[in-house]
Amino acid sequence: MVKKIALSLCTGLLVFGVAFSNNAQAKTIVHAQEKVFNAKSYMLENGLQVVVIENHRAPVITHMVWYRVGAADEPRGKSGIAHFLEHLMFKGQKDDTLGVSLEPGEFSKTIRMLGGNDNAFTSQDYTAYFQSISKDHLEKVMMMEAGRMRGLSPALEEVISENKVIQEERRQRTDNDPRARMAEQMNEAQFPNHPYAIPIIGWMHEIQSLSWDDAKAFYDLYYAPNNAVLVVSGDVSGEEVLAVAKKTYGLLKPAETPVRKRTISPPFIAQTLVTLEHETIKEMTFTRDYRVPSFRQNGKQSLALEVLEEIMGGGSTSRLYKSLVIDQKIATDISLYYSPSAWNDSTLSVTAIPTPSTDIDRVKSAIDAELRKLITDGVTDAELNDSIARLQADAIYARDSLSGPAMIIGYSIITGSTLDDIEYWPQNIKKVTKEQIQNAAKVLLNPDAPSDYPPTDGLLLPKPKLAEGNTP
Repeated sequence: MVKKIALSLCTGLLVFGVAFSNNAQAKTIVHAQEKVFNAKSYMLENGLQVVVIENHRAPVITHMVWYRVGAADEPRGKSGIAHFLEHLMFKGQKDDTLGVSLEPGEFSKTIRMLGGNDNAFTSQDYTAYFQSISKDHLEKVMMMEAGRMRGLSPALEEVISENKVIQEERRQRTDNDPRARMAEQMNEAQFPNHPYAIPIIGWMHEIQSLSWDDAKAFYDLYYAPNNAVLVVSGDVSGEEVLAVAKKTYGLLKPAETPVRKRTISPPFIAQTLVTLEHETIKEMTFTRDYRVPSFRQNGKQSLALEVLEEIMGGGSTSRLYKSLVIDQKIATDISLYYSPSAWNDSTLSVTAIPTPSTDIDRVKSAIDAELRKLITDGVTDAELNDSIARLQADAIYARDSLSGPAMIIGYSIITGSTLDDIEYWPQNIKKVTKEQIQNAAKVLLNPDAPSDYPPTDGLLLPKPKLAEGNTP
């Protein structure tokens, strides 16, 4: 749960890292009852959860509002509406309850004038808005953010203009980027009949048809205090934040937000291969995606997968890297990544770059051989202990960050973890056994066993040049 995470922001791609150190000595300060962040949690009468992480190293705060709604909650045929609404949240607001009225762009302009910065991001399972600023401006920030929770009011010309903006964003980040197109196609193959197959930014033809009526209907359903979590990290006390939250967010009325209900992927028996050739690609990349449980779905199995990730794909000392890159010399790089933070199934991905002279089938066979070895022989005591120590160190050093704790707690709670799950993660990860790791590999990653959801393979390839004189 204390992991790196990639998030699509309005202004770019943020890779948020909390792995500040791999100092194994940090394990000596993880005690049986020690919490990672010592966060305090409150609940307002209107259903808003308020979480506060005190950090008095500097007179600044990070203020975040997380909504339990993302791209996977959109009505069919309206893909991109969650991301579109994220953009519109900066385009003007007028709230009679709080008396906050802001012109288009004034929200961010005010934050900058006060010496802070702000942004937002959309995922499949949540949408979040944040500001980092001097603690003196906490109430101002809360007033503005609470004001747009129920008081969004963009002008029609702003809606039309912003629709063009997200179309261009789709062109620049996805349509013109072969890696993004590949990832989009891999997701579509991996999650049939499930909303995770639909890109967060949306399909272009559906983006073009989105209207203010679409956005407003979505906003009215989901943007409400009872469907949100407020997280504040920094130089404040829990009591101080709670008092201001009551004066601002506490005045808002809850909404009748629908229960989250998503379609389910049927079992599929064929393994899919997605292939994309592009002239800008210089070297082949192989990716294999497995559907695996998220932490919300299976906590113990998810924790085992986190340790498995460290053992199999945790850098140059990992099993896959040592086998394929150092010993066999059939790949120039290989990694394995798993994120536990999803509402439905998560994905475990293996990505390899074969050497120019290596046949891709040899790379696939080598990956399968390492998985068979893991399933048959398990892991060693040294691998288990070293990996857990590194993971615990990541959690401990995450305390030093201002925005890191707010980010970790926000995306974990909003995807189904409890505050205790987060606070006692180092102790819980220490309980993972060799048998649990071996069993997780056997059940979820076994190349020799049938599965309801076989992995999806992807090949991103250089586009062959046409012979001189030939035409397409």
